[in-house]
Amino acid sequence: MEANASYLESVSKQFLYYKTLGEKAIHQLEPEQLFTAANEDSNSIATIIKHLAGNMLSRWTDFLTTDGEKEWRNRDVEFENDLKTKEAVLELWEKGWNCLFNTLNSLQPQNLSTIVYIRNEGHSVIEAINRQLAHYPYHIGQIVFYAKQIKKENWYSLSISKNNSQNYNNEKFARDKEMKNFTDDELKRLQ
Repeated sequence: MEANASYLESVSKQFLYYKTLGEKAIHQLEPEQLFTAANEDSNSIATIIKHLAGNMLSRWTDFLTTDGEKEWRNRDVEFENDLKTKEAVLELWEKGWNCLFNTLNSLQPQNLSTIVYIRNEGHSVIEAINRQLAHYPYHIGQIVFYAKQIKKENWYSLSISKNNSQNYNNEKFARDKEMKNFTDDELKRLQ
C-alpha cells in the first residue's frame, strides 16, 4: 500500500505543477490575448482551457462510478470560442482543476486497482490517472508555447532560461542527494 499512497501523492504534485505552469503562462498575457487564434484551424488559449475544463469535469465527476465520457458532455462545443472575458476563462479553469483535485484527494490507495470506464473502455484507476496526466500536460504545453509566441521578447521563462543550464545544474549537484518529487523545487521556483 505504501507505493500506492506514494503514487497518489506524486500524481497530485504533478497535476499541481502543470496547473501552476499553465497559470504562469496565462497571467503573462493581456486579457484579449487569451482569445487570439493563429488561424481558423487553431484554437485560442481560451478554447484550449474550455476543452481542458470540459474534459476534467467529464472525467473526474463520479470518477469511480460512471463512465468518464459523460452523456452531458458536448466535446465539440468545447472548441467553440465563445468565452468573452479573462474572468470567465479563469473561472472555468478553476472549476475543472477543482473537480480533478477533489476527486484525486478522495481516492484511497485501495482504489487504484478499481476498473473505471472511459467511452466504455476499462482502465485501472492508475491507467485512467496516467491517461489524464499525459493529456493535460499536452495542452498545457500548447498554452505555454502559444503564450510565449504571443509575448515574444516580453516573455518570462517558466523553465531553465537560455544559457543558464550549467548554473542550474551546479546548484542541484551542490546539494546532498535526497528522495523528493521534482515538483517540490519547481513549484517554489514558479512562485
